[in-house]
Amino acid sequence: MNYRHAFHAGNHADVLKHIVLLALVDALKRKDAPFFVLDTHAGRGRYLLGSAESRKTSEADDGVFKLMGAARLPDPAERYLRAVVANNPVGALITYPGSPLLVAQALRAQDRLAACELQPDEAKALREVFDGDERVAVHARDGYAAMKALLPPRLGTQRFARGLVLIDPPYEVQDAEYPQIIASLRDALERWPAATYAVWYPVKQRRSLLPFFRKAAALPSKGAFVAELLVRPDDSPLRLNGSGMLVVNPPWQLDAALAPVLPVLAATLGEAGASHRLEWVKAAT
Repeated sequence: MNYRHAFHAGNHADVLKHIVLLALVDALKRKDAPFFVLDTHAGRGRYLLGSAESRKTSEADDGVFKLMGAARLPDPAERYLRAVVANNPVGALITYPGSPLLVAQALRAQDRLAACELQPDEAKALREVFDGDERVAVHARDGYAAMKALLPPRLGTQRFARGLVLIDPPYEVQDAEYPQIIASLRDALERWPAATYAVWYPVKQRRSLLPFFRKAAALPSKGAFVAELLVRPDDSPLRLNGSGMLVVNPPWQLDAALAPVLPVLAATLGEAGASHRLEWVKAAT
C-alpha cells in the first residue's frame, strides 16, 4: 500500500470527516456509561503541516487553514476547530491531529479506543503518540480483520454496549474497497448491532457511488444517512472533488446538528460549483 495521509492532512475531506467524527463522539458522551471506539485505518495520529509531504500538495491551505479564517461557524465546526487548535501553540497551526488523536483527546477515563494501522512506520509513529495512554490500544494489523477480532468489544470481563467504528480506508483500489466495506459492516452489525458505524468515502463522480448506497441501505441497521461536501463539480474521475460520511445507526438528531454545517463548508471551502448533501439512504426506524 503506497498511500500516505501526510500529503492530505487537514484538507477539505479531513475537515468534513473530523467534524462528523467529533459530533459522533460527543453524542456518545451524553451518557455516563463507557463506550468503545475502533478506528480501522488510523494513520500515524499526528501530522506536521510544514512537512515536505504537506507542502508538496498544500491541501491544508484549502481545508483547515481556510476554515480558520471564517468569521462565524455552526457549533460542530467551532468544536472541531477548538480541538485542532488545542494541539498547537497559541497563534500557530503547526500540527494536524488525525482521527485517533482527536478521538483519544475526547475520551473520558472509562472509555476506550483501539486504533489499527497496517503500515509499519505509521503504526510505530502511532504508538509513540499514545505511549502511556492506557485508554488507547494500537494494533499493527488490518482494520477489517480487527473488526472481526475485536467486535463486540470487551475489556476483561467488561462488555461495551455502546460505541463507534470509523472505517476510513485509502481507497487505492476502489472497486475492491466498497464490497469489502459492505461485507465488514454486515458482519459487524450482526455481532454488535447497537454500535454506530461511520464510513468516509471519496467523491469523484457521485453516480458511481449509487450501488454502494443501495447496498448500505440493505444492511440490517436502524437507519443510515450520508453527509457530503463537494468542493467542485463531480465531473472528473481523476481528482478528489469531494467526500462524504456514511453514518449507520446514527445517534438521535445528528443529522439536524450537521445540517447547518454543510452549506457553510461548501461556501467557505468550495470553488465554483461546490455543493453539499445530507440524505437518508435508509430511513430511521
